[in-house]
Amino acid sequence: MIRPLITKRDTVMREAIPAEISLAITLRYLATGDSYASLSFLFKVSTQSISKIVPEVAKSICSALKDYIKDTGDWRVVANNFDKNWNFPHCCGAMDGKHVLIRCPQNSGSTFFKYKGTFSIVLFGVVDADYCFTYVNVGCQGRISDGGVFKNTEFGKRLEKNQLKLPKEEALPGRTLPIPYVLVAVDAFPLTTNIMKPFPGEITRNSPNRIFNYRLSRARRIVENAFGLLAAVFRIFRKPLELTELETAIDVVLCCIYNTCITFYESNLPPEIYTHPLVLLIRKMPVVAKLYPVHGEKRHNQTEEGSVQWQDKYM
Repeated sequence: MIRPLITKRDTVMREAIPAEISLAITLRYLATGDSYASLSFLFKVSTQSISKIVPEVAKSICSALKDYIKDTGDWRVVANNFDKNWNFPHCCGAMDGKHVLIRCPQNSGSTFFKYKGTFSIVLFGVVDADYCFTYVNVGCQGRISDGGVFKNTEFGKRLEKNQLKLPKEEALPGRTLPIPYVLVAVDAFPLTTNIMKPFPGEITRNSPNRIFNYRLSRARRIVENAFGLLAAVFRIFRKPLELTELETAIDVVLCCIYNTCITFYESNLPPEIYTHPLVLLIRKMPVVAKLYPVHGEKRHNQTEEGSVQWQDKYM
């Protein structure tokens, strides 16, 4: 699938660098964050050639492996997995943004400057129940909030116009009121019919609102875990990227694609995945809250059909 796109022909002057070597150089760069000079010493390929190989191979892989959810059936599969793995029904994905540090582009002023004193671009991602990215958008300036980034993405525009082919509203098990299929997010995103956020403020222990926030948090943290796995596997995220904006965006998208491929083939996760130490640590983080659009249905989490036996333990 990828070989035809990255294979070069030999010339009378010299032999072309094999496709296998080009791919290995690119993967090594993404996984370690090594400089082109270091890769040149390791693979015995000139720095000038590597500076051309990495962007070309990354762009070719993104073109060959990119995919997107096309119909209602695909969304329903994602929602069923969220219900099965994370006990949150009618969820078609968890979305959030991550800042990718970059070297300040020339003549950019404060365009990419964020409040933490660094320069960055924003990686906006939507993740399914198995930590696989179903949509990514990279390149928006770091000074823009996650909500602003989402609003300007093609995904956000289609969601607003109801063009994502999400499943139609259905009642939850044991309930009668039709509930829309949603994506879960933090407070930085807008509250709409198809975007679910936690309730705000201090909430009484063991109250329906607090239980709902906990259950929503379990589903939402999947995207945070996915970003964490991305940074753990691809160490180019450990330091500012010294590339052009386009090259940076392509490399980040490529990492998301590879992370999704890795996760897809290693997706036989046990039901006890939520007891992993990393997940338990994230569970203790304070939950940002906001209003749930269909207020009465929050009590679904206390019904026989919607509750889980251990939910009161963490309240």
